Amino acid sequence: MIDAPEVKAWDSHVMSTLRAFPTRKKNCYSIDIEKKNEDSIERVLVRASFYYGNYDNKFNPPTFNLQFNGNSWSQIITDQDNIVYTEMVFSLNNGNNINICLAQTEPDNIPFISALEVRSVNRFSYRYVDSIYPLFFFERIAFGANATIRYPEDIYDRIWGPVDTNIRVRSNSPYRNVNIDDGKPLQALSAELKQLIEVKNSNLSSPPVYAAGKNYDSHPTVLRETHLNSSGDMVLNGVSDPKVPVHFNAFFAEANKLNATQKRSFNILVNNKNDSTLDPEGPVIPPDIGNIEEVHIFNVTSFETNSSYSIGLAPTNDSTLPPLINALEGYTVGAKLVQGTNSSDDWNGDPCLPSPYTWDWVACNSDADSPRITAL
Repeated sequence: MIDAPEVKAWDSHVMSTLRAFPTRKKNCYSIDIEKKNEDSIERVLVRASFYYGNYDNKFNPPTFNLQFNGNSWSQIITDQDNIVYTEMVFSLNNGNNINICLAQTEPDNIPFISALEVRSVNRFSYRYVDSIYPLFFFERIAFGANATIRYPEDIYDRIWGPVDTNIRVRSNSPYRNVNIDDGKPLQALSAELKQLIEVKNSNLSSPPVYAAGKNYDSHPTVLRETHLNSSGDMVLNGVSDPKVPVHFNAFFAEANKLNATQKRSFNILVNNKNDSTLDPEGPVIPPDIGNIEEVHIFNVTSFETNSSYSIGLAPTNDSTLPPLINALEGYTVGAKLVQGTNSSDDWNGDPCLPSPYTWDWVACNSDADSPRITAL
């Protein structure tokens, strides 16, 4: 779950309304997706947004669960005055229908929703994670931006938030060749980038964490602190549940053309170690002006003692320039997608999954992947 980087990134009219669900233990939206062709597997981005605003005059922002296609998505903890949202990418492996459900988990905590958005994404996007697993995103940062970036700069309408600092390097490149399937926005990767940044006490929500179908409690805030020490290192600190690894996609590009005596080269260190799972491996050398390098950082785990982790950029011995970074997105990988209630039963949405949130008027058998309705 994410705190909105700035309210003006949302349509004020959209966020001024909501729908609440005071009855039933879960209520669902069903959305049909038109496939480009019958043999393709559609991949979609879904974002749910919530703005409480004390609409019921109870001064009690509710907490409830969000589900999709019979799978658990996130625990939603709303805020009195701020927009929060949660976002995921998953593949429609079994049909062309999306159902998003809000489930009441506590008395007097009435689920509500302000906006629900669905975007088709390139089926090759995020291809490094098998399509049987959902991706739950908890952060996107455009380090050189001074305002939120989304559509039309990002063709999939992902939301990239700026960092609260005024130390930026402006590019002298007239263009950028973003030749990657994930379709990252030009503005997040090209016009400006962050070099040796210092960010203090950014109040960002920690990720919803999932493993083996369980939703673990997560730390309510993440401290993002990037600092420079005497060796020229850059460090990003965060907090997450020690039981569940987090993953990052980092983007690097030179802002200006280097001369023959200049070289920028650095290693990515996770928890101060140089043995992390990276793709591609080896030191990062940001490509010549006009190109982008994307590095995947897998399985970042936090320390049991304080639930913290760090991602560092440390210059190599032959580097004459300090590290830099353009953009970063973080996500967790959810449990394997369930098949959903048996399609032989006549239903719209998922009446049985996830357990125990079956529809109030049905009974289901105990199959955890593809149950059948046994009684009405």
